[in-house]
Amino acid sequence: MPGRSDGRRRTRLVVVLVTAVVLLVGSVTAAVAWGGPSRPSAAVVGGGWGGMMGGHVVASVPQLAGTTVRVTAVDMGAMMGGGRAGLVLDRASAPAGTVSLVLTNAGWRSHELVVLPLAAGQRVGTRAVGADGTVDESGSLGEASRSGGADAGDGIQPGTAGWTTLDLPAGRYELICNVPGHYAAGMYAELTVS
Repeated sequence: MPGRSDGRRRTRLVVVLVTAVVLLVGSVTAAVAWGGPSRPSAAVVGGGWGGMMGGHVVASVPQLAGTTVRVTAVDMGAMMGGGRAGLVLDRASAPAGTVSLVLTNAGWRSHELVVLPLAAGQRVGTRAVGADGTVDESGSLGEASRSGGADAGDGIQPGTAGWTTLDLPAGRYELICNVPGHYAAGMYAELTVS
């Protein structure tokens, strides 16, 4: 039965994909934890299938102020020949006040991280995408788009990290990659600050 065989292959592909993402996120989290509070932490990304299993250090991130939220940009479509891209947060919430956002690019394309407030009842992923493939950034509270540095730049290149430190009041925020086409591909996540 061709239908059942195709379904099993798709199921195996999904299992492999999910396992690869879990291993990648786990290696990023473990490597960052080794950085410790008194020295710079390391951003880790996989280098293909072999790199995803163990990861390798690609960028140094200085000790940042406040609560640190680590975000990983993943190009799942480029790695697996299909699928969606995404932003993976190491935590979904942070206390109000100083919050440092670190974006590690574990994908194959340039990415950025833009912080936009969410209105009451607004869901992530529902912003209107313009003809240029981006969403309106007016109201942005800041961005991380500089490879190996803080704040705005020309995009965070594959295998590097960038960061921004903001004073965030309590509320809900949408973290997005606003490179043309990336938001529509699923590169957004929600952060709750309380």
